[in-house]
Amino acid sequence: MIIEHALLRVGEDRGDAFAAAVRAAFPLIESAPGCHGAEVRVQHEDPSIYLLIVQWDSVQAHQAFRASALYERWRAATHHFYAAPPEVTHFLAPLAR
Repeated sequence: MIIEHALLRVGEDRGDAFAAAVRAAFPLIESAPGCHGAEVRVQHEDPSIYLLIVQWDSVQAHQAFRASALYERWRAATHHFYAAPPEVTHFLAPLAR
């Protein structure tokens, strides 16, 4: 399993509307094949910055979502709030203890 990490910079004074849009759009991303859950957190130091965390089976599952109609609906619901393009990266399994 991999973790998608997306840093989202939301336009000034749009946080409440963005949060409502994300809550409504969660079923889109979470119904994608290979998705095991998603969450969005707001940054303490700067409330215009949000962190999207999504658990995927693989990077390929995330890429398949990005090529799907579900993603187009997710994008239509959320991306117009962004003040800058999202910074998206993927993380592997946790280090062994």
